[in-house]
Amino acid sequence: MTFTSFWAFLVTLGVLIVVHEYGHYRVAVACGVKVLRFSVGFGRVLWRRQASADHTEFVVSVLPLGGYVRMLDEREGPVPTHLLGQAFNRKALWQRTAIVAAGPLANLLLAVLLYAASHWIGVDEPKALLSKPATASLAERAGMRSGDWVRAWTDEDGQWQDVSSLSDLGWQVTQHALQRKPITLSITDTRGQGQRQVVLPLDQLETQEIDAAAMKRIGLGAPFSEPVLGEVKTGGPAAVAGLHAGDRVLRVDDVPIGDAFQLRELISGAVSGRTARTMQWRVERQGQVMDFAVTPRVVGEGERKVGRVDIVPGQPPAMVTVRLGPVEGLYRGAVRTWEVSMLSLRMLGRMLIGQASVRNLSGPLTIADYAGQSVNLGLAYYLGFLALVSVSLGVLNLLPLPMLDGGHLMYYLFEGLTGRPVSDLWLARLQRGGIAVLLAMMSVALFNDVARLLGLH
Repeated sequence: MTFTSFWAFLVTLGVLIVVHEYGHYRVAVACGVKVLRFSVGFGRVLWRRQASADHTEFVVSVLPLGGYVRMLDEREGPVPTHLLGQAFNRKALWQRTAIVAAGPLANLLLAVLLYAASHWIGVDEPKALLSKPATASLAERAGMRSGDWVRAWTDEDGQWQDVSSLSDLGWQVTQHALQRKPITLSITDTRGQGQRQVVLPLDQLETQEIDAAAMKRIGLGAPFSEPVLGEVKTGGPAAVAGLHAGDRVLRVDDVPIGDAFQLRELISGAVSGRTARTMQWRVERQGQVMDFAVTPRVVGEGERKVGRVDIVPGQPPAMVTVRLGPVEGLYRGAVRTWEVSMLSLRMLGRMLIGQASVRNLSGPLTIADYAGQSVNLGLAYYLGFLALVSVSLGVLNLLPLPMLDGGHLMYYLFEGLTGRPVSDLWLARLQRGGIAVLLAMMSVALFNDVARLLGLH
């Protein structure tokens, strides 16, 4: 873990924990409940502030993986008679429900504002200009080709929505794939001419989860990049063959090259067993057409062997700045928060019934890694990442599991339906079960983190 990732991770946890616990705290105070302690973190106290013995104690503790708001409650100890009216357990059912629900809802509201702020600042994203679709993919069978520029999408409702970037397109395709719904795309060429419509039959996608393999079967991958060579590594196969940076690749083994992604795929596939096949390249250099024989070197990529010629194929993709106004940015922030929440719930449900892999669970190491990467990209990207984690925290805490806010809400639902609270015996049993489930989820998430770092996932 880099220094940037470490501090970005701490800031991420600090912001999300403070907002979550502040939601509980603010509503508790509004309902007349006496709050004894507001803690960020667990364990030994590092910092403490309390205006007087009658005020809330604010602390920061050594373990930053959570926090809590401790309220006056007869179930946790004796309460003086004159303070009984400020005890949490003495409050009406709707007040207790509001206090418990306020934490997760604060995280979801924060996500709306963070997504909105990210849209207001603006982010540079690849243009929705596509490379050649993967062979035999849904996109190829639908008639998509290299250089297609996706301008808008629609589904059965017939309402066309503009596609702002490649990331926006990927999100819509993922949403439709999870819902097993086809999506219709409005496409032009790279110059914005020759408009046509293509139906991507995502309802035919035979997969249980949207992972890298599923996205390859869909076929929408890398952004379009001209097949012009970037850096050519000294002493590598391409340099030995005589290729130079700036060469435009026209053909490889009589196959016309439309984009850098296609070139990259041909290089990777020029291997038979453990032996590389010599490729015949035709390139254009300063107006002249030249031919070269290039023999890739063979390297291992997971369980298979691929070819490499030590070049940077292609030029940087075309970028667009996605920036929205105040009202539209706030609206899009609310929509994205809702969409991510529903996506998270669907994924958790699919994991529960075995239709999706538990590899989708991520832990603190993965969060720290992505936090550092987003910080390096810029403020807007970090705010978007922070919003994503805030949604995840809000959704997770609303799950009906004991030890989580959602578990307490289930207790209150039972109380509202039966007119009596859950018995102490059942509370103890459910708490133990909840601890076991949470420990299992944390263990799987941490295992996934380590496996990703080791390249096993």
